[in-house]
Amino acid sequence: MVQIKVLLPAFTVFKFKKRNQKNMEQVAPIIQAIFIVITLSTVHQFYRASKHSSVFLAIIFIIAGLQMGLGLTNFYENETTIPPRFLLLIAPAIFIIVFLFSTKKGRTFLDSLDLKKLTLLHAVRVPVELVLYSLFLSKAIPEIMTFKGRNFDILAGISAPFVYYFGFIRNQISNKVLIIWNLISLGLLLNIVILAVLSAKTPFQQFAFDQPNLAVAYFPFNWLPSVVVPLVLLSHLASLKQLTTEK
Repeated sequence: MVQIKVLLPAFTVFKFKKRNQKNMEQVAPIIQAIFIVITLSTVHQFYRASKHSSVFLAIIFIIAGLQMGLGLTNFYENETTIPPRFLLLIAPAIFIIVFLFSTKKGRTFLDSLDLKKLTLLHAVRVPVELVLYSLFLSKAIPEIMTFKGRNFDILAGISAPFVYYFGFIRNQISNKVLIIWNLISLGLLLNIVILAVLSAKTPFQQFAFDQPNLAVAYFPFNWLPSVVVPLVLLSHLASLKQLTTEK
């Protein structure tokens, strides 16, 4: 709760400027507040899965703090640079994930994660999808990025508590089924990531020219590709690593 109190003044005084001001000003402050809570909840759940790793917490807060600063200063609003500044939203997470899987200490960390808590983390995808739908209604993202369009990621979020309960509490789901569920849910995640990237206002935009993906260029919604999605992705990859490793 301390983090929320610190962050709330930042977004309440922030004014969306320049070319996309009209679109982003339609986003209600409560939606911004809800998304901050969603992000902190995602971080907290992964922190629990990491058995309270202080190193993880420090790294994720450094990334979140840097992205907050870039979002508040409209850094990502410049749409003409090549390579696009948009890549900086995902580059740190990609680097960390590659590091974890390519080093002995990283793999040890991945193997130490709590599989049950990683599975339950995916429930966060339900409120994320509801926020995305609100952003669509505010004309801050295209319909294609919502469950009314081509984004079915909400199914992974809805099913996560059931997979957690029947897989780990009742022990009625086999490892094979858990692997299949993780693979399908990973596919759903990659689908919306691709849609979001190709809908953003960059030189490589392919979709939604009439209502592009604007929200992820601004705080707090730039935490979606830089914090929330990487943690969801890492949860799937770590789970699959554990489930496919012979014990």
